[in-house]
Amino acid sequence: MFEFRFYEIWRSPEYVDAILNGCLTSFTLTLIGGITGFIMGLTLAIIQLPQNPAIIRLASVSYVEFIRNTPFIVQLFFVAFGLPLLLDYQWSFTTSALLAMTLNFSAYFAEVIRAGMNGVKTGQYEAAASLSLTRWQSLQYVILPQALANVLPSISSQFIFLFLTTGLISEIGVEELTWSGRFVADRTFRDFEVFIVLTVLYMLMVYIYLGGFQLIKRWAFPWWSDRR
Repeated sequence: MFEFRFYEIWRSPEYVDAILNGCLTSFTLTLIGGITGFIMGLTLAIIQLPQNPAIIRLASVSYVEFIRNTPFIVQLFFVAFGLPLLLDYQWSFTTSALLAMTLNFSAYFAEVIRAGMNGVKTGQYEAAASLSLTRWQSLQYVILPQALANVLPSISSQFIFLFLTTGLISEIGVEELTWSGRFVADRTFRDFEVFIVLTVLYMLMVYIYLGGFQLIKRWAFPWWSDRR
């Protein structure tokens, strides 16, 4: 019968520090990548509005489709090993991972936000125009608040899904949670116990993120919560 030996993980301060640092790295990189990716995705979605010139709309759509239809690991390797060759500049693998995550997040967020803006009823645009609001005022005060409130559950789900794929950044040597788990498992030979611990830690971080999205919903869209 299999005997669990979780104490093998905790017996060394080095292993504990590796796992805790891995948690912090995964959490921080995903948070920063998510915020910057959201800002970039919002910009990409706005660019795709029909009022904008066709050439920049095409550029935005092409970028989104390219990112969404290529594996994250390919994007990661290109950013980590390809861009430094093209630009003749070397940066850390952590920076490469953050950049790749931002680019990846932005494309998925752009598509969700675009769908949210398309879902706003035509009457809302007409109401904004009747109040003599400019195009940007209509977007800022009428369209985007409704669109973002409507797609916030989709954004949070997409964010969590993308977070759970970021273990791939360990492939370029970033010492995040998956890398830390491999580090401990290779030295204790207790792979099963290590990855049970990693599963629990990933779930805890997911619930922290979900709690954060609930706070954002109550703070940014209280009127939408009441409406529901």
